[in-house]
Amino acid sequence: MYAVIKTGGKQYKVAAGEKLKIEQIPADIGSEITLDQVLAVGEGASLKLGDPLVNGAAVMATVISQGRHDKVKIFKMRRRKHYQKHQGHRQNFTEILINTIKA
Repeated sequence: MYAVIKTGGKQYKVAAGEKLKIEQIPADIGSEITLDQVLAVGEGASLKLGDPLVNGAAVMATVISQGRHDKVKIFKMRRRKHYQKHQGHRQNFTEILINTIKA
């Protein structure tokens, strides 16, 4: 069984037992969270689509860790204008383990 969930402005296809890094959620490590924005639920050849969400569907997950991704370096330059700008960014994430999918 798999589900398509929406969290942090992004969509993810998940199945039970998968680890996933999503946008940061304010939750403690080891706590169980419920992701209730389920767009689709499928099993084998059958697929249940929501309009826009599937009624009564939810995904239960456990928070494994909180962290930050690798640094993304931003470099801007205008040639012949003596302009250079260096910048960096590290995005926060929450790593979760998908426990069950309730359809």
